[in-house]
Order: sequence, then structure tokens, then C-alpha cells
Amino acid sequence: MPKSWLITGTSSGFGRELTDLLLARGDTVAATLRKPGALDDLKAIHGDRLWVGYADVTDTAALRKVVDDAFTALGHVDFAVSNAGYGLFGGAEEVSDDQIRRQIDTNVIGSVQFARAVLPHFRNQESGHFFQIASALGQSAIPFASLYGLSKWAVEGFFEALAQEVASLGIKVTIVEPGGAKTDFGTRSGDLAPALDAYANTPVGYIRTHMASMADAAKGDPRKMAQAIIDVSERPESPLRLALGSDAYEQITTALRQRFEAIEAQKELAFSTDFTN
Repeated sequence: MPKSWLITGTSSGFGRELTDLLLARGDTVAATLRKPGALDDLKAIHGDRLWVGYADVTDTAALRKVVDDAFTALGHVDFAVSNAGYGLFGGAEEVSDDQIRRQIDTNVIGSVQFARAVLPHFRNQESGHFFQIASALGQSAIPFASLYGLSKWAVEGFFEALAQEVASLGIKVTIVEPGGAKTDFGTRSGDLAPALDAYANTPVGYIRTHMASMADAAKGDPRKMAQAIIDVSERPESPLRLALGSDAYEQITTALRQRFEAIEAQKELAFSTDFTN
């Protein structure tokens, strides 16, 4: 049976791949984006099964309106995918105040407000499934992506808590954690801070120098990743987290193992700070 989807950030990359696959299989998609005309080719092919709305996720009022309009147009939405976002790259000292603010406004506040706009509709339906596109860097950390990582750790914490808040209302949440993929994410969809000479011989400088070759070496196929989300959407029991890509799996499991070992090493100290009965 065809399903209905609401997806943000659909003009290119992962969001467009997902939209294209869903339409090709007969589903209906409400696609939101900032760039007029970016989906005209898909609209010409699929007609009324593609509803297009324009909004910047940093404009909360516009975002709420486009979400309301999408639910009105579709009547019922089975899945809401929060995909809009971009990467800010550079050392923590290299990025500007404005760059930090924009990264948080887009990746964190935009994702939170999208969920808040969708929730009343999902509650009224007594059903719905959120997919939040996070990153392998939502559970791990690397130099040169400290602010991007901050944004993904934040949304992971929010959506993990949200999953507990809404489970009894018939609403599901899945946090998607892609690894490196061959999209325009690190180029057209990225923001690069200017370099400081002091970091030239640090991990920050190394990654800056090799950024292009690292992007070219990305193993992730964005179309296969999009298909994986579709496959998971059909499961009766959905995972809270979904790692996509061999690098995501290795990166996340390594980080979790290291954190577990570190906290275990502090167990005695942790217990020693309780009141003594």
C-alpha cells in the first residue's frame, strides 16, 4: 500500500535521492526546500504525488506553515524525515560567531522546530514515524568538525528523549547515522572556516589539506542509504538508531567501546561519591 512522506532538504543530495526513490515506487511525497525549481523535473514526471513547499528551517513561522500545508494537502503523513542541514568545517577557534550561530540554527533548532511542528499532526493521527538524519559524528568526534559534531550530538540527545516522550502516543523515532557518502554535502552544502596558521601542523590542518581526497574516498552510496531508510520504514519494529555505511559502523562502535572502557575505569570513584548509609 502506498505511503505518504514529508521530507525537508530535498533539493539535492540525500534528500533528493530519497524523494526520487519514494516517488518511483508509488508513494506520495511532500518535499520542502529553499531553492525554487529544484524538483521541477520530478514534478513533471510524478504530478500530484509530489507536493512541493518552500521554507527555510531557520524560519520557524514559515516552517510551521509549510508543515501544516503539507498535512492539509496530503491528508495523512506516515513518515516525517528531518533532512535539512549542512556541515560547518574548521577548527573550533577558526570558525566565526556567525558561522556557529547559523550551524546551530539550521541543524539543531531547525530539526527541533520541525519535530514540534509535525507532532500535533502525528498525535491527531495517533501514528507517525520520525526519521532524523544525524551522522556517525553524533556518537563520535573528530577534529575539524567540532561544531558540526556539536549539532549532531545535540539532535541525537533530543530525539532519543523525544522517542521516550511519544512512544505511548503511537509515534516512532529513528535517528539515522550516515557515514561518508558521495554527495555534495562537503562542498556545495558545506561551510569552510578560514585557516589559522597556528593549526597548520595539527590534526585540523591535516584534515583541511586532505579534505578533498577524503571526500573522494567516501564509501557510502547515498541511494543505497536512502533505500535502507525505506526498508526500515516497512519493519513493524523500528530501531532507535540506524548506522549507514561501514565507516559509520566502525566509527560508532569504536567510540562506544572507548567510552565504555573509560567509564568502567572510573566505577569505583563514581560509587565513592554517594552518601554513606
